[in-house]
Amino acid sequence: MWPLVGLAFGVALGFAGAFGGFGAFFIVLLLGAFGFLVGRAIEGELDLRQLFSMNVGKRPR
Repeated sequence: MWPLVGLAFGVALGFAGAFGGFGAFFIVLLLGAFGFLVGRAIEGELDLRQLFSMNVGKRPR
């Protein structure tokens, strides 16, 4: 399934780059990455608390 998802994403990026230019290519790339992270968070494979924690510079105990 994942190769098919990657193929679809690549085709979407290709169409955006061909017909919309660099701006459209970048928007599709950014939204695709955001959707990937949201999907991983919904499935429970990504802990958003680790990404947005304010413990910068502190060592975990």
